[in-house]
Amino acid sequence: MYKGAAFVGETIESVLAQSYQNWEMIIVDDCSPDDGTGIAEVNKYTSDPRIKLIASKENRGSSGARNIALKEAKGRYIAFLDSDDIWHHDFLEKQLNYMKKCNAPLVFSSYRRIDENTKEELLKPFIVPSKVSYRSLLKTCPIFPSTAIYDTQKTPKIFFNEELGSMRDDYVYWLKMLKDIDYGYGNPEILVDYRMRKSSVTGNKSKVIVPQWNVLHKVEKLGLIRSAYYLGCWAIISYFKYQK
Repeated sequence: MYKGAAFVGETIESVLAQSYQNWEMIIVDDCSPDDGTGIAEVNKYTSDPRIKLIASKENRGSSGARNIALKEAKGRYIAFLDSDDIWHHDFLEKQLNYMKKCNAPLVFSSYRRIDENTKEELLKPFIVPSKVSYRSLLKTCPIFPSTAIYDTQKTPKIFFNEELGSMRDDYVYWLKMLKDIDYGYGNPEILVDYRMRKSSVTGNKSKVIVPQWNVLHKVEKLGLIRSAYYLGCWAIISYFKYQK
C-alpha cells in the first residue's frame, strides 16, 4: 500500500467477502506520505486476526514492500493484491480449484480494467492465455500480480529484486519463477477488477521501453539481437493490449 487510503478499504472488503475463508492478509504500508490516513483506514479492519498491518519505516518501492510481506507470510499459497484492486468474491476458491485441476504451481486469471473512481470499464476485459512459459513471457507478460497465486510446495518462495525498484520488478519475478517450472496456467474466468487511470489507456509507453530493454538485455542477458527481437514483440503486443 502506497497512498492507498482512498481504495484500500474496498480492497480489504473484497478479501473479507471471499467464499474461501482460510487466508491471512498482510498489508504493508510503504511509508506513504499521507499523514497516516491509509494506516488509519486499515486499522478499522485489524480486529480480524487474519489481517496484519506492517508500517515500513522507509519507502522501499513495491518490490521492497512485497518482500516484507513475503517474509511474514505463513501460508502454503502466495497471492498478491494491490491496495486499489478488487478480488471477486470467488477469486480464491476458483483459483485454488483451477490450480488443482491443472496440477499447476502457478495460476493467474483474466481481469476487468476499470476507472479508478467510476468503475466504468475503460477497455474490454483482458482474457489471459491458457498457459505461459519462460520463452513466451519474454515476448509479453499476461500475468497481472493481483490475479496470481502460486504454490510454495511446487515452486520455492522467491523474493523481488529490490534493485529494480517499482519498474518491471513483477515481470522479473515471473521470469525467475518460470525458469524453474514448465508453465503457469491462465484461468479464462474474469475474477479481478484492476483500477487504472484513463491516461493509461492511451498513455505514452515510452517510459517503459528502457526498463523493458534492461530486463531483456541486462537482467536476462539475452544479447543484442534476441533482446531487440523480444522488445519488438513486446511493443507490438502491448499496442494491441490497450486497444478498446
